[in-house]
Amino acid sequence: MTLALEAAELPADAIEVGRILDAWGIKGWFKVLPYSASPEALFASKRWFLLPSEKGAKTFTGPVTLAIKEAKEHSDSVVAHAQEVPDRDTAEALRGARIFVARSSFPTPDKDEYYWVDLIGLDVLNREDIHLGTVQELLSTGPQTVLVIAYEQDGKPAERMIPFVSAYVDGVDLPARRIRVDWQPDY
Repeated sequence: MTLALEAAELPADAIEVGRILDAWGIKGWFKVLPYSASPEALFASKRWFLLPSEKGAKTFTGPVTLAIKEAKEHSDSVVAHAQEVPDRDTAEALRGARIFVARSSFPTPDKDEYYWVDLIGLDVLNREDIHLGTVQELLSTGPQTVLVIAYEQDGKPAERMIPFVSAYVDGVDLPARRIRVDWQPDY
């Protein structure tokens, strides 16, 4: 099956936000696994960029673009419908495709709210200006998010974890690319 999808170039600020799981229903809808518990970026963007699955059948060569008609939450995932996907067979052909959205199309976060993707790579300094490392990733532990900080100890890579809560985080300065924390290197 050849899909009639428009070839596109990934925007420089493209962020991978999910992947297509399977067809949903018979009218061209498809089920999406979002990579965030709050998939606002999927809902805010009316243009998604797809790359083919890294494994499995390649029904298209990417990147391609989809004009999203509607995306909504359904159970533990998201379902969506695109202009270029008229039926179940076409939706099934997208199985495994990786979804990217331009970072510039993300909704503006509220004060003191941040997208995880914006925190990765920031330097972490404590109140005494001691560099504790760089944010490598974030973990959701249920009640709170934890910063995973990469640093070197005795010439070897190491990690420290700092809860991303106001008791320990004094501030985030995105333009300066740093996070200020109340934390000591020996914790």
